[in-house]
Amino acid sequence: MNILDLDHSLTAQAPIAQRLVDGRATRLDLLELGPKLRLWSSERNYQRFAKSLLQRAKKPAGKPELFFIGSGDYHHLTPALLADLPEPVTLIHFDNHPDWVRFAPRRHCGSWVNRALKLPNVKRIVTLGPCSDDLESPQFKGGNLGALRRGDLQLFPWQHAPTKVWGRIGDGPGHEQHENLLHWHNLSEQDWPTFVDNLIQSLPTEAVWITIDKDVLASEDAATNWDQGGMRLTHLLHAIRALAASKRVLGIDVCGEFAKAPHSNLLKRWEAKSDQPPPQRWSDADLLRNAATNEVLMSLFEELFP
Repeated sequence: MNILDLDHSLTAQAPIAQRLVDGRATRLDLLELGPKLRLWSSERNYQRFAKSLLQRAKKPAGKPELFFIGSGDYHHLTPALLADLPEPVTLIHFDNHPDWVRFAPRRHCGSWVNRALKLPNVKRIVTLGPCSDDLESPQFKGGNLGALRRGDLQLFPWQHAPTKVWGRIGDGPGHEQHENLLHWHNLSEQDWPTFVDNLIQSLPTEAVWITIDKDVLASEDAATNWDQGGMRLTHLLHAIRALAASKRVLGIDVCGEFAKAPHSNLLKRWEAKSDQPPPQRWSDADLLRNAATNEVLMSLFEELFP
């Protein structure tokens, strides 16, 4: 298990600290690079991160690679983890945001899905759980509706009102278009085990990579830098178990810790203040939920992939 230490958020948690001591996890020191990568990154610094990954511990044969990354402000690092996949995969993406914006910088936590779609071995991305207002007027915000139209991207909100669009997007597994509205097949209204089973049967590859931003979870289960979704931890655990039972899991990465960000870059400071809820909403007791949820996730990974 790889702990990518970009912002101090992970090593302060007791379950992770214990695993670093007893050897179940390995820390990669990226603290110097972390502020340069947070929210968005230049191509140069992104490539520095990709190169630093070569220092990580080699995984045992036949086991998936497991990464804990820190704040969801680093989700755009996921494509670097996918760069050398040995076979085609479907990327299963748990997130409260679609991260599909085309107007943002190329290496941005809100646009990384578009970079991942261009990787040769990523055959489809399935995004599960958004509740955020990113799905309101997505064409004005640069949402990649073209990928949704082609089926390269499938999107299943946890709960969201119909989305207004212009032009023909067409129907998809996660939505139906009626005139200028996309009506979502909201996951909160479906039988979760049945949905997960049907989703697994529809996947185009035998291998999957699972990427998790814990802001997909309700505030009872996580406290992040972003607005929280509505999925419960039990739903996430069930889906991981089902995927591991039916598919070959090549890797899992987890982000969505809470970490204060004293941005020196004025643009990043403005963006964080504009897009993220105020950090004062979380108490110290709230933040302990992150460690508890990570303990459950790591214990599951250790059980599934001994």
